[in-house]
Amino acid sequence: MAPRANWKGFLRLSLVTCPIALYPATSESEKISFNQLNRKTGHRIKYSKVDADTGQEVANEDIVKGYKVDTDTFIEVTKEELENVALESTRTIEIDEFVDRTEIDPRYLIRPYYLRPDGQVGHDAFAVIRETIREMEKVAIGRLVLTSREHIIALEAMDKGLIGTLLRYPYEVRDPAEYFDDIQDVKITEDMLDLARHIVEQKSGSFQPGKFEDHYETALVELINQKRAGKTIQPKERPRGENVVDLMEALRRSVGGADREQAAPAAKKPAKKGKKTAAGQKEMLMPIAGKKTAKEAAAKKAPARSQRKSA
Repeated sequence: MAPRANWKGFLRLSLVTCPIALYPATSESEKISFNQLNRKTGHRIKYSKVDADTGQEVANEDIVKGYKVDTDTFIEVTKEELENVALESTRTIEIDEFVDRTEIDPRYLIRPYYLRPDGQVGHDAFAVIRETIREMEKVAIGRLVLTSREHIIALEAMDKGLIGTLLRYPYEVRDPAEYFDDIQDVKITEDMLDLARHIVEQKSGSFQPGKFEDHYETALVELINQKRAGKTIQPKERPRGENVVDLMEALRRSVGGADREQAAPAAKKPAKKGKKTAAGQKEMLMPIAGKKTAKEAAAKKAPARSQRKSA
């Protein structure tokens, strides 16, 4: 079942308009998450909204937004006043221009969304816009209001739908000079570059997301399984970075290692896919498995609160 749409409205290219719905293209719900607990009782921590001066809890209907002018002065803005800032992009994504994908600086990318027709009408208009974007090999730039702010959105054709990526405004991107100016100017010899290029050539491949494993998520599954089994948690030795004294020698040794890897691919273990990680994961049936029934099974197997174990 598809998740609930984050936004519904219209997509418009000149006089061509169609109703659309926008859905998040990514999710972190399958990652392991933690609750904060009271160490003494094992109970969950509850957060309350309180008045900073009186310490009394404030009801949601009595809370308004405020812009801080100085230390003790705020300008209150109500929900109704914010809604009255009526921008056309609140309900319509107007395509303003088309650009080449390579012109969009990666620093401006925020998050992706899927767009599809909303309901049974407008599929023909949606298809015209989609196929125009696809055939022209362009990215359509528009605006929409999402999470109470107006965003720039870049639209590209994907399969039968569109993928829209929210973009940052220029004032949100920091100046790299603040971080790069004090990097030392060093002279790199051609021999060093030749060795480095050889390493890159030996390790070149195609990007296949399925072969990457979230090692931290796997380690969390292992940790929780061990605690459920009542085992003592032993700290692991942290990896230490080596101090490179002779850069040329380090490059030569790296080239030798890369050559050996390429010469004996059969000796390498096949990369694990994200869905097939730790052996204990199947037994534990944690959210990483991506099934609600697994979470329910884990809850049934969990020991009673009074029998909490600590490392």
